[in-house]
Amino acid sequence: MEEAQGQYYSSTPQESALSHDDGGGRSQLNGQGNCGTGIIGLKKRGHGTRSWIKIGQDGGTQTVTLDKATIMRHCSLPSRDLRLLDPMFIYPSTILGREKAIVVNLEQIRCIITADEVILMNSLDGSVGQYRSELCNRLQKEKADGLPFEFRALEMALELTCTSLDAQVKELEMEIYPVLDELASSISTLNLERVRRFKGHLLALTQRVQKVRDEIEHLMDDDGDMAEMCLTEKRRSSDMYPLNDCLHTLTSSSGKEISKSAPNSPERSISGIPMLPRAFSIIGNSGKHGSSMGSSDNGERIQPLEMLLEAYFIVIDNTLNSLSSLKEYIDDTEDFINIKLGNIQNRLIQFELLLTAATLVAAVFAAVTAVFGMNFETTVFDYPSGFHWVLIVTGITCASLYFSFLFYFKYKKVLPG
Repeated sequence: MEEAQGQYYSSTPQESALSHDDGGGRSQLNGQGNCGTGIIGLKKRGHGTRSWIKIGQDGGTQTVTLDKATIMRHCSLPSRDLRLLDPMFIYPSTILGREKAIVVNLEQIRCIITADEVILMNSLDGSVGQYRSELCNRLQKEKADGLPFEFRALEMALELTCTSLDAQVKELEMEIYPVLDELASSISTLNLERVRRFKGHLLALTQRVQKVRDEIEHLMDDDGDMAEMCLTEKRRSSDMYPLNDCLHTLTSSSGKEISKSAPNSPERSISGIPMLPRAFSIIGNSGKHGSSMGSSDNGERIQPLEMLLEAYFIVIDNTLNSLSSLKEYIDDTEDFINIKLGNIQNRLIQFELLLTAATLVAAVFAAVTAVFGMNFETTVFDYPSGFHWVLIVTGITCASLYFSFLFYFKYKKVLPG
């Protein structure tokens, strides 16, 4: 543990010296207010350390304490790539291929993969512990599977991410299908609220799965990005074609020849001039040879990675199709509920129409009764049964009027036949 901290956390003495200098600086700048204190606090926050788990090629693990500057120097990463791994921020799933490392941010798995180790952010999340144990077991048991180390580490991250998302989708299906069936048979406020909550969860899960799928598809479509992720091959090629060292050696040697011959005689300087074009021609030829070899071997280098990404693209695409099917089932249930509610509304309108017609007929009967209730003289009251005949005739007329309304509504197909 202490050796790992001493190896990677090399900036600790510098930071201690810097903090000592800052302490002296604060004693000299007491008259300038709190501005210096705020800047010092900002620097300390910017160079904060975190706990990381380092996994080697043999499956061994170490818990180390690293700061951003140490990781940036060790893995040749810009600071914006490390922000993707910051647990304080929420970023979508991303896989970035860099010169010496692969930055992986897949759900809760946030790590930096190099050609010979994995630097995993230490967290209490179950996915981090599972990734650590599964990768260590696979590295210890499956020694010769033909894949470089970085591909095996990336495969484990993709496998756990796809498995986790698929398990969440299946769990959501088991919860939401009974609720939808219950809602279709019995519409209630409680069931509608449960479906609304599940639908929000479904949309959030769909966005996460869609982002992982788009990231894998983007890598498959770009051969340059896949070539950047072949860290072992790049390191092997750099060992086979050390062009930079050759350029430095030839340039320095030719520069010495010119510097020595220039002050002495023009003839020797003229004879020394062709050495530079000859040296650069050698470098150019070797560079062309290396580029042609790289272009011819590019397809072979990225073929294992392409097959790996294609396999997990199919898995995550099936998961996305399951979510799409679930969303379509929710939409069909909502359409069925809308149709059912529309049917109930139509029945209420029909009942209201019948009630309105009955109210009109009753109003006519009440109007006749009110007229005969007035205090006026008429010959109808001279007969004992005269008023009874008036009521009978009025009732028959109102009933005929009501049935005429019903016949008209059925003729116009306002009411069912």
